[in-house]
Amino acid sequence: MSGIVTVTPAAAIDQTYRVDGLRLGDVNRAVGVSTELSGKGVNVARAVTLSPLPVRAVVPMGADGRILADDPALRTLLAVVPTDGRTRVNTTILDAATGTTKVNEPAIPLRAEDWAAVVATSGAEIDRIGADWLVLSGTIPTVQGGTGPVDILQLLRQAGERGARVAVDTAGAALETAVANLDLVHLLKPNAHELAELTGRELLTIGDVASAADELHRAGCDLVYVSMGADGALLRTAAGLWHAHVAATVVNTAGAGDASLAGFLVGLHGEDGRDDPAAAVASAAAWGALAVSSATTILTSLEALTTPVAVQDPDPTTPLSEPATPPRDETATP
Repeated sequence: MSGIVTVTPAAAIDQTYRVDGLRLGDVNRAVGVSTELSGKGVNVARAVTLSPLPVRAVVPMGADGRILADDPALRTLLAVVPTDGRTRVNTTILDAATGTTKVNEPAIPLRAEDWAAVVATSGAEIDRIGADWLVLSGTIPTVQGGTGPVDILQLLRQAGERGARVAVDTAGAALETAVANLDLVHLLKPNAHELAELTGRELLTIGDVASAADELHRAGCDLVYVSMGADGALLRTAAGLWHAHVAATVVNTAGAGDASLAGFLVGLHGEDGRDDPAAAVASAAAWGALAVSSATTILTSLEALTTPVAVQDPDPTTPLSEPATPPRDETATP
């Protein structure tokens, strides 16, 4: 059986408030509150625990986060790397009228020795559970006292040396670094907006997304999986193009992309040991749709799961309900 190790360089405490009628610039009373240990890799790992696949989540964490990590339900999942700082806090406000509002704290810088411990722990966990995937997820912090981000290539190289394939779900400069080193990366998981920014393309249709995914695939990425929110999931591999979609009642979009990545990796493991791209993209769409129908960030059950049919070679003219455009170059001459 294959395993998955996730790495969350910038874990978070997720504080979620449910309100009735959000009023900006005024005092709002919460009608419900929940607190969870979160971060993209943690979310992915917790969702994977709903499957038979073994999984471990490597997380650098301050003392306040370690209190939540001591939950008995998390002790067997987390490989905690203690840090001397605190854990960042991300705030989500859920309101039926205005939807999901998030305020995410920036990543807290890591000491060089803390990042070295993260890399070493990740390698040990790959060996311990026999993982064939390492998933790097979320914001990449800077080095404390330094001028740049931690060295993610060190982590990716180590995974390859241990025989694990690498999946990357991040954004900005870290995503550009991954794209510039596709010899180390097997799966990229941008959302539509990240894909538009990365390729400089306007994405208005399924065909536009497919063309942008093709660009990354031709550059050397084996699997390009694009999460498209309400428009479902799209996958480009050497074997073809697949699209899957599930209608869902949206309650909370936070963590939906992480649930869909977990579903993708679980579905990818075919019964014969080979990758099953159709099952992967269908599972990704289903798990993501189930996640948005829940008020919590973490997917906790698959009981209401409805698996769609993955359509190969979908109609490229199908418009996106959530188009994506690259950011405007403010330095360009009008």
